[in-house]
Amino acid sequence: MEAAVFILSLVDCCALIFLSVYFIITLSDLECDYINARACCSKLNKWVIPEMIGQALATVLMLVSMHWFVFLLNLPVASWNVYRYVKVPMGNMGVYDPTEIHNRGQLKSHMKEAMIKLGFHLLCFFIYLYSMILALIND
Repeated sequence: MEAAVFILSLVDCCALIFLSVYFIITLSDLECDYINARACCSKLNKWVIPEMIGQALATVLMLVSMHWFVFLLNLPVASWNVYRYVKVPMGNMGVYDPTEIHNRGQLKSHMKEAMIKLGFHLLCFFIYLYSMILALIND
């Protein structure tokens, strides 16, 4: 059972790593003017909910399987994703808004957030991989 939890978490984490890389590439395309702000934001906003669900799935899996350290490691990122989604101002296109993305350095902060999430998901990937191997050896 424990190995199955970590295998599912590992697959989920791979999807989240892919999403983080996609966010970084799309934001860097916007920064270099290869894509306009509206197209960039519509592409990114399409993946905000799946990212939130993927992070929540990993957090709930760790809670249900009673891996407290990994649960507490995932909880702030899941909470941040929900907070960011709930705090979208009325009238905005979504978390990424084309009218505001170039204002007040939002592009840089979105890029920094995507980089931090990529690092976090890579850390989680190796934690899940180690835990999965350990669980398979113990079974």
